[in-house]
Amino acid sequence: MISAAVGGVRGLAVAIVALPGLETDVARLRARNERLIEENDRLHELASAYAAENGVHPIVDFYRGIEARVIGFPPENESRAVTIDKGSLAGVRTDEGVLAVGGVVGRVVSVGPLSSTVVLVTDYASRIPAVVRRGRWWGIARGNLTSVVVDYIEQDAPVHVGDVVVTGEGRSFHSGLPIGTVIQIERGNATLSQTVVLRPSIDLGALDRVVVVPK
Repeated sequence: MISAAVGGVRGLAVAIVALPGLETDVARLRARNERLIEENDRLHELASAYAAENGVHPIVDFYRGIEARVIGFPPENESRAVTIDKGSLAGVRTDEGVLAVGGVVGRVVSVGPLSSTVVLVTDYASRIPAVVRRGRWWGIARGNLTSVVVDYIEQDAPVHVGDVVVTGEGRSFHSGLPIGTVIQIERGNATLSQTVVLRPSIDLGALDRVVVVPK
């Protein structure tokens, strides 16, 4: 018993002596992680700038999509939609998803020979399966004119402001594409679910180049 006690005290003393070294290692790893995050963000910015300057889109090849440009908005904003300069002659079909650098734009709702109409994620008619990326809580993302609202997230899911919400596998999109970031949480006592409000990942008021992706 005495030997065990002495051994325990000796082990504790060694651990205490090692603590400053462990704290230094943790601090060094945290600093390295922050540098990597900053470098990753910088590389994304450089990729976007390169795409804009050279007339290419970094997600065209990955999704084998159809690159298009936004050429019109509806008059008087009666709906949240845009017109793109590609239609059926370029292979665009209804219900195909539309992306831009950074995330989801919307989906194709009507197609002409030379142009198509895309309803944005903020339109009342927009419905997309959605997942809170941290924790994998499911819901349905719907448009709310200036924002996106995700309904039916389970009541006890610990969602936080700043969480990123991405697409679930569905009719128009593959899973994992950014929809927006949580800016508000509404938890109701009378329901078994909660609602979160998102800021869209894309500046939908400044759209230029987009990609139509196959269903």
